[in-house]
Amino acid sequence: MLTLLSMFYYICLRRRSRSGTRGEALTSRRAVESGQRATLPISVEVEQYAKEVLDFSSHYGSENSMSYTMWNLAGMPNVYPSSGDFTQTAVFRAYGAWWEQCASTPLPFRRTPKAFHSQDYIELAFEEPVYPTAVEVLETYHPGAIVQIMACSLNPFSQNPPTDVRWEVLWAEEPTKVLTPQARQFSPSIKQLSFPTNLIRVEVNSSLLKYYTELDAVALRGQKERPILSRYKMPRIDICDLSDSDEELSDPGASFRQAGDGKHINLGNGYFDKLPYELIQLIVSHLTLPDLCRLTQTCKLLRQHCCDPLQYIQLSLQPYWARLSDTSLGHLQGRCTLLQRLNLSWTGNRGALTLTGFSSFMKACGGSLVCLELSCCHFLSEPCLEVISQTCPGLQELNLSSCDRLHPQAFTHISKLTRLRRLVLYRTRIEQTAMLRILTFCIELRHLNLGSCVMIEDYDVVASMLAVCCRSLRSLDLWRCRSLSERGLAELAAGCRLLEELDLGWCSTLQSSSGCFQHLARNLQCLRKLFLTANRTVCDSDIEELAANCPALQHLDILGTRMVNSSSLRKLLQACPKLLLLDVSFCAQVDARIVQELCGLFPNVAIKKSFTQ
Repeated sequence: MLTLLSMFYYICLRRRSRSGTRGEALTSRRAVESGQRATLPISVEVEQYAKEVLDFSSHYGSENSMSYTMWNLAGMPNVYPSSGDFTQTAVFRAYGAWWEQCASTPLPFRRTPKAFHSQDYIELAFEEPVYPTAVEVLETYHPGAIVQIMACSLNPFSQNPPTDVRWEVLWAEEPTKVLTPQARQFSPSIKQLSFPTNLIRVEVNSSLLKYYTELDAVALRGQKERPILSRYKMPRIDICDLSDSDEELSDPGASFRQAGDGKHINLGNGYFDKLPYELIQLIVSHLTLPDLCRLTQTCKLLRQHCCDPLQYIQLSLQPYWARLSDTSLGHLQGRCTLLQRLNLSWTGNRGALTLTGFSSFMKACGGSLVCLELSCCHFLSEPCLEVISQTCPGLQELNLSSCDRLHPQAFTHISKLTRLRRLVLYRTRIEQTAMLRILTFCIELRHLNLGSCVMIEDYDVVASMLAVCCRSLRSLDLWRCRSLSERGLAELAAGCRLLEELDLGWCSTLQSSSGCFQHLARNLQCLRKLFLTANRTVCDSDIEELAANCPALQHLDILGTRMVNSSSLRKLLQACPKLLLLDVSFCAQVDARIVQELCGLFPNVAIKKSFTQ
């Protein structure tokens, strides 16, 4: 309203100057030019740091601490402009391409758009909604992971949230490899929005990084008043636009007309419909999901191919999380009768998916499912898991990573999925009783992730049950499981001898003096990955035992030990020719000179040595 009144006042002054004398006109013009800044409302740029961390996909830190957690991104900078490894920063769980080379990593989904690079995310709330002019991310160690910045129309502090929640991309780019690990202020050029926002989402891809990226703070700059240049309607492409109305479809044979002599004349489709059915199926299989859905609206021939259930044996909806709704699933439901692998990770939050929509889709399409990815799906509830257990009898892979709002009782339904081979429960609230019930019935488990499951009271009991019931286990993640003792580890090593990957990072109750790590090396000779992160007691004897018994070792993390020197590391590198990663960060007796020497002798091994300035 103020803007309109100011413009009206300006027009009146100009008309007066045109109708008056030359002197009056000059006087009026000077008055307008000199007073324009005071007359037109000045939209002052607001700078604010994140007030609250709303959601994130993973972090390096503990659920009961602040060190290396995403919660460090709330508030003013703690570290910047300093560079290095600091506990006051936010650190994601993984980095580098080697993480995806592990046996526990699931196969990638087909039809993932080439423009979708995101692996992790964090959502931040700011105090005041503004029209963004800049987003500044303070990266303090190994920058370059950020691939996308988004803004949401929802005010997370509002008591009356809108029914239509919109997400818009402010900036997006492919992963980049920054040559220096030094701190930087990352502020890409962002596009203007047609709505104010105080909810920002930062998505990252750390696959090109040499070490963990660390973020210190995120600042949002913007104006409270809507800029003139942004006052246009933003074009939107919605995955919900999947209708197949027959009225919009043309006749596939309309391009052919009979001439007077009875011969068919090609009018421009290049005899496409004469191609073998299987060849057309192969062609359309290379399309992304939105393109496939758009193609259904061109003609009946292509609609038949694009709606063929064989095109939907694998379906990844994660790249379209911002647009996915019950309506979207409803449109896809008829095409997914042969669905085997489904990725709904990151989808459905803030009411986008409901129990009704999810249940309807699973009942119609879940009968053949063998893989279901539900990472960070906060719409999930106990009835949702009950539906999964009832409709997916052949399910072999289930990922509930960071579904930290699920009630502990909900996890008991997983025990009905007796064919499970891979189960990811990272950062969930599963309790010990439910976990033991799952292990009792799901004896075919090959891969189990219990990282940061803080509500399990006694991991020794869980380890004992694994040793008895899951002898075919190949990978086990016990990251930050603080109640595991030498007794539980010994039983695990004796019962699960096929283990190839074992993560015992930050399991501080394990002591090398008990001989538990040496016993582990003697029993698990198939080990390819072993994380003993932040265990200060790991010593030369443990490393030498690994060198003697685990020739297939590829990844070893002994960050933080004070009792390992270069001689035992040299033996390990010589005895394990397949070793790809060795993290000796903060190892007191392994300085930068030794690391440089070992890198020269073993160039195929990525030897990590973190620092703090």
